Amino acid sequence: MSGDVDRALEVLRAGGLVAIPTETVYGLAADAANESAVRRIFEAKGRPADHPLIVHVASAAQLSDWANEIPTAAERLAATCWPGPLTLLVPKAPHVLPVVTGGRPTVGVRVPAHPLTTELLTRFGGGLAAPSANRFGMVSPTTAQHVRDDLGDLVDYVLDGGPCPIGVESTIVDCSVTPPQILRPGGIASEQILHLLDGDLSEASGPSRASGMLASHYAPHARVLLTEDRAEAAQLASDIEHTEVVDRTADLVDYARHLYSDLRAADARGVSTIVAVLPPAAGLGHAIRDRLMKAAAHRAD
Repeated sequence: MSGDVDRALEVLRAGGLVAIPTETVYGLAADAANESAVRRIFEAKGRPADHPLIVHVASAAQLSDWANEIPTAAERLAATCWPGPLTLLVPKAPHVLPVVTGGRPTVGVRVPAHPLTTELLTRFGGGLAAPSANRFGMVSPTTAQHVRDDLGDLVDYVLDGGPCPIGVESTIVDCSVTPPQILRPGGIASEQILHLLDGDLSEASGPSRASGMLASHYAPHARVLLTEDRAEAAQLASDIEHTEVVDRTADLVDYARHLYSDLRAADARGVSTIVAVLPPAAGLGHAIRDRLMKAAAHRAD
């Protein structure tokens, strides 16, 4: 795979876009210090210019390269959870480009846990700005083929690292406020963050300031209906034509890993309505529920 990383590095250093594998979803990466390259991310995705990006780095030691200051909570979470599916929002360093932060005074940083991308980031040396490698607001990609299906020639190179093992995006914790806030549930459970911060944590409040905070997101073309009950899901599916049920509540790791693939596969089969069974609000269930609720909001009419 070293040749693949060589090619990815060549493209990134030339100001191109590379789809990179992570443990969560595939990201659409550009050199975070190259303004024109970062702007290409927004163009390719159709992403609003004020919607901030996450900077991916090779190690926790690089957090100080992007942060003006590192709050105690951020230090603790980085030391415990990186590499891993956690993004920390911190006060940005003066050199961080406004195009990366959506003009905000904070920047999201994470250290992904995928061997190919770890090698890429280590050899690249700097940071890669990388939202999910799909059209804005639609279902995130968890395979290289998903990226190709969504973006085609708009991405210059796809670094194929196989299916993403977690399957939902990183947890985002805003460490620039006191107490810290979980802005997006994700691959690291909210309960674990709460424990690591000795209970000094609150729910998200205030304006949207990180990826995935909009009310509608992660949406397939099909309408999504939600239920807490399997029997109700089966009844809805029998009452509505061209409907399929998505239910992996017996195994939440499996549910998260296959959620986006299941939604994409239903679209590919021409399903008009997806009935999704919500998992309990615990562990990975927080992230799965969040993604399904936002997918359902897309076609709430």
